[in-house]
Amino acid sequence: MSTITRTWHNLRRIGLKEYARQMMYIGDTKAGTYIATDRYGNKYYENQDEELPRQDGSQIEPGWHAWMSYLVDKPPTEDPILRTGQRSWELPEHRENLTASRAAYKTYST
Repeated sequence: MSTITRTWHNLRRIGLKEYARQMMYIGDTKAGTYIATDRYGNKYYENQDEELPRQDGSQIEPGWHAWMSYLVDKPPTEDPILRTGQRSWELPEHRENLTASRAAYKTYST
């Protein structure tokens, strides 16, 4: 939930059309500088004025998690080490951690 001041500031920055779209889809207003899009279509923005909420690291790719956690200064699209792409030992499809969900692995008792 945002404050009225933050909402008014974001409305002025992003415009009425984008404000209405964000309120319809996410129920809050966000403003920032577009950084890049990962291979799954997630868009990443940077806004130094606001603190990010805690993010579950298993729901995003490792390079983006390192950037969002301030472990590296540059996003994966600009960092030469993170830009190497997929390594031979990495899984081809990123899977999030399913612990504490209905899809979690359950042991079989014999």
